[in-house]
Amino acid sequence: MVEGCAILSVINYYFYKGDSMTKLEVLNLLEENKNDRGISNWDEMEFPKCHYKSFGIGLTQLRKLAKKVGKNHDLAMELWDSEYYDAKVISILIDDPKLITLKQMEKQVKDIDFGFMVHVFSACGAPVTKLSSIDKIAAEWVESSDSIKRRCAYGFLYELSKSKKKSAPNDDYFLKHINHMDNIYASEDKSVYMSIGAALMGIGKRNAKLNQAAIKVAKTIGSIPVESGKTKCEPFNVLKHLTSDALIKKLGL
Repeated sequence: MVEGCAILSVINYYFYKGDSMTKLEVLNLLEENKNDRGISNWDEMEFPKCHYKSFGIGLTQLRKLAKKVGKNHDLAMELWDSEYYDAKVISILIDDPKLITLKQMEKQVKDIDFGFMVHVFSACGAPVTKLSSIDKIAAEWVESSDSIKRRCAYGFLYELSKSKKKSAPNDDYFLKHINHMDNIYASEDKSVYMSIGAALMGIGKRNAKLNQAAIKVAKTIGSIPVESGKTKCEPFNVLKHLTSDALIKKLGL
């Protein structure tokens, strides 16, 4: 009986080990998955005010590794203080929305202007976007004098535009932001353009009313140049997305 319990304990240890990884274990996991080509590319890029090192791991792979690590707010806070970019990305991805505070967000947003950090922090299912107050934070940050905050705010708006929850903002909320984009775009910092374009596209796909309002602004904005290091990318055409045959059919236009 004792032997059976011992075996069960060993099985439980390895089964639950992923839920209680330490900072060192996560760093070892990143080391095991390092990408030499990615490291080389990282070293060639120039990110303002960035003094972090990288294991050269792509974002898709980092998302997979984050799932292995599991949600853990305390661990996320430890990883945030790492000297590695990849560890900071994992930190963002494994954080618990129920435990994230505005004070934490204010601290982190000061340190994400490099790599895909803004994107990871504010869009594509980012934990902070699941805060119940994210609509209010977005409305506040779009008015910020900090361009990084504004980029994040539009990321939040993009995420909100996809929400089907009853608690999601109403049309008036989104129309207000469409008008804001229209008013500030010409004088906005170019680094914010892509975030604005994504938010406008997301909102314009929400329903027919918002689609028509977004199209008017998209026509004014035109195609947005895409800067992606050495890779040449086609300009981001928001209007094309908002007038696609599939969307027109979906919205009944």
